[in-house]
Amino acid sequence: MVGLEETISMPLVVTEQGTIRIKGSRVNLDSIIHHFKLGATAEQIVQSFPSLSLCDVYSSIAYYRTHRQEIEEYLKEQETAADAVQEQLESNPDYQAEIAELRSRILGRWTAAQENGNEAAME
Repeated sequence: MVGLEETISMPLVVTEQGTIRIKGSRVNLDSIIHHFKLGATAEQIVQSFPSLSLCDVYSSIAYYRTHRQEIEEYLKEQETAADAVQEQLESNPDYQAEIAELRSRILGRWTAAQENGNEAAME
């Protein structure tokens, strides 16, 4: 008779910042769960994150499904922290000035590209 091992090694690690990532990658658990909730299969998730193995993705999904309440709380904390950083950035006048300057440069390049495209089409 075959004996079964009761534990499976999880490919997850908690960083110093409190983010859960897949060992050996920069992919966080949040990304995997987000794709999973949108209906992506493990195979599709691996296509989105080629640094991950199929086993890592299946194990991460299994961990989420087994510890759903804890991971949902973690995801809410991550979202709250991200919202706070976004709010802090958006309220910074220096950031606002940088964004305005960046938009102006992008618009200038787009306008120049349009003009060049129209000139080339007329030739």
